[in-house]
Amino acid sequence: MAAVKSDIEIARAAVKKPIAEIGAKLGIPPEALAPYGYDKAKIGADFIASLSDRKDGKLILVTAINPTPAGEGKTTTTVGLGDGLNRIGKKAVICVREPSLGPCFGVKGGAAGGGYAQVVPMEDINLHFTGDFHAITSAHNLLSTMIDNHIYWGNKENIDTRRISWRRVMDMNDRALRQVVTSLGGVSNGFPRESGFDITVASEVMAILCLSSDLADLERRLGDIVIGYRFDRSPVFARDLKAHKAMTVLLKDAMQPNLVQTLENNPALVHGGPFANIAHGCNSVIATRTALKLGDYVVTEAGFGADLGAEKFFDIKCRKAGLKPDAAVIVATVRALKMNGGVKKEDLGAENVEALQRGCSNLGRHIANVRKFGVPVVVAINHFTSDTEAEVAAVKDYVARHGADAILCRHWADGSAGIEELAQKVVELAESGQAKFQPLYADRLPLMEKIEIVASKIYHAAEVTADRGVRDQLKAWEEQGYGDLPVCMAKTQYSFSTDPNLRGAPEGHVVHVREVRLSAGAGFVVAITGEIMTMPGLPSVPSAERIFLNEDGFVEGLF
Repeated sequence: MAAVKSDIEIARAAVKKPIAEIGAKLGIPPEALAPYGYDKAKIGADFIASLSDRKDGKLILVTAINPTPAGEGKTTTTVGLGDGLNRIGKKAVICVREPSLGPCFGVKGGAAGGGYAQVVPMEDINLHFTGDFHAITSAHNLLSTMIDNHIYWGNKENIDTRRISWRRVMDMNDRALRQVVTSLGGVSNGFPRESGFDITVASEVMAILCLSSDLADLERRLGDIVIGYRFDRSPVFARDLKAHKAMTVLLKDAMQPNLVQTLENNPALVHGGPFANIAHGCNSVIATRTALKLGDYVVTEAGFGADLGAEKFFDIKCRKAGLKPDAAVIVATVRALKMNGGVKKEDLGAENVEALQRGCSNLGRHIANVRKFGVPVVVAINHFTSDTEAEVAAVKDYVARHGADAILCRHWADGSAGIEELAQKVVELAESGQAKFQPLYADRLPLMEKIEIVASKIYHAAEVTADRGVRDQLKAWEEQGYGDLPVCMAKTQYSFSTDPNLRGAPEGHVVHVREVRLSAGAGFVVAITGEIMTMPGLPSVPSAERIFLNEDGFVEGLF
């Protein structure tokens, strides 16, 4: 029996085509591409603008159950489905996010799919890629620098240093920087104040880039960033400090989508990377819109489980960009469902239909939640070799009782050939006209009520609690004209509740909102719940300990 190849071995063996050939599949002329080497390129803004009159293709969202250490394979399924649609003769484009260096060197390693359902060049995508994250980090920290510099040189805007809300960012997990004091060292270094760092994927600049339609929209949104407040409590904007235009210059190239390919040489746009547990969790609007103009089907993903990524995809991205998804795929694995049913990770290899059936409650909750947005659903069972026929049958029976289909997918091992059935079902759903998309709540509702609607209808919480200061801040923002913004919930990805250890489908729990942040440029209000951190830390044994260059100069340990 042949040894099973690792993800990185499979990626290295890929026969990649020149990126101009991949662009030609979509009708992109060579002059509209800015190549970054042989196998990746950015798509030019002028070409994207020329597509405005074209009809949109069908939009397919791939989401998942709540993640577990057992693995779900959402990105792998997204890539596999895109390949599967191309295999059955459809012109399909994949749209996914760029990985962050924080998780790459922290917990999960790389994030470019897996097995025979990957986007390549895998090492480049997982590391510096085309420099987008570095540009976002630099633009964010330019504004941070200009705030302190403005205060140092006289503070003409009368900024109250106690009420500066703009922090700094870096694309690495570093708990030591969550809370810091800046400008120590004497008069020449400025005025000391308390501040902190977030991870780049939580930056409002990241969200702005991912929600902007073009460079002009990007510049306007950057100018709308609220960095803090004056002594009279009036907001101070980035444009007041004349920072937004220079920030736009830094983001000029980062704004353009990145074109790469799958192992089967199908086109993929990899652009933007906000986390779904602390940000809105979707790839860029400009990449999705471009793909919709170039392909008949666009397969995109939203981060973590449907309670986070899918909800934000629908309530933030689709609402703001005018997108209307035609179908949704919920990814589940037998292993993860058993873990939701109480099985320990080390025992997942043994058949346990009873625990699996208990864990299916998590899947059932996600099916019901996605349907609340008027989007038809199919379940993808991402196959593992330890799955038994009885376990797969139990998942299919459970999903059938919920009025949907569950399809076993073997794309990790077999590429597009292993996911044809799902591709056919997605086409059937997308072409059926069943989708009647609508967001979960109306713009006009108060901000706190929007938070309560998400918590009750999606998380099944009994109550939302918040200190008076949080409630007063939300009311103040409403009075300032921000009441019609959607809410972006920052919550643990591991549970419907704010307790990461509460698996399955808990009911009647309490969601505590401990902090709220205004992202005026991005166009949403962040509600931070439970113990969620906007700057993660590294685990006791970080992935960085296993990443190295081998004797041949290849990167090892990313997978």
